[in-house]
Amino acid sequence: MILVTGVSGKLGSAILAGLRAVDGLVTVGASSSGDGAVVRLADFDRPETLEPAFAGVDVLVFVSAGYAEDDVVLARHGAVVRAATAAGVRHVIYTSLAGSGERLTIALAHRWTEARLAEAPFDVTVLRNGLYAEIPAGLAVAGAAAAAASGVFAAPLGDGRLSAVARDDLAAVAVRVAAEAQEDLTSGASGAQRRHAGRTYELEGVEAVGGRELAEALAETLGRPVEYRPAPLGETRASLAGLEPYQVGHTMSTFSNIGAGLLESRGGDLTAFLDAPRPVRDLVTAAVKSALGG
Repeated sequence: MILVTGVSGKLGSAILAGLRAVDGLVTVGASSSGDGAVVRLADFDRPETLEPAFAGVDVLVFVSAGYAEDDVVLARHGAVVRAATAAGVRHVIYTSLAGSGERLTIALAHRWTEARLAEAPFDVTVLRNGLYAEIPAGLAVAGAAAAAASGVFAAPLGDGRLSAVARDDLAAVAVRVAAEAQEDLTSGASGAQRRHAGRTYELEGVEAVGGRELAEALAETLGRPVEYRPAPLGETRASLAGLEPYQVGHTMSTFSNIGAGLLESRGGDLTAFLDAPRPVRDLVTAAVKSALGG
């Protein structure tokens, strides 16, 4: 049996749906809002719920716990590793962060979790996911009205670009890895024959976009020239007032890393799993058109 955590979120729900569409697999979901029947209750902030949720599970798709202060994330993820060990889970697939994101503030919790998983007694596969295409798409949507009025798109990206990836593409990779991991366990394959055991996959996007590419997408959608102008990080920080402190830190870290040219991929494993990853420019254009009612 395969269990997917975090199925109330977009990535977890997409993975669960994909696995349920595969013939012959028994797949269940779990989340902090689970009812214990249709969706198992697995609340990372209540460690006592985790071992019962993982009972009878062969393959655990461990969707990372998302934004929070580092101490909270470490406590959550440590509890998952301990519960998976106690429940006898045989293979854990963890959704981590791409190697290019090493300098991001969110990297600490992911690398700590990878280390804890490496010490555990079960097989591990690490899916090092790139940043979602929703980041550049959201920036384009946020700047669409100003671009339509002034012909200028401003964003805190400097001259850097981001190798973003569609969330659905990442879900598709997780589905394939989990299904094949379950198949190997069911067939009795030995450790050396288990295709994804002990593997780490870098899953960054194959297309990089920055401010100029977003301005071009806006121009195409709006039907008028749009010029990109880098926005100062100081002004951007002031605009984030009202967010939780850790959210401000993570957001600014992302913009700083993009601007410094550190989040553009130099290669990876995405195309080994997908013949045709979704073009980020198409996703940005679709998001802008949707926001503008097009």
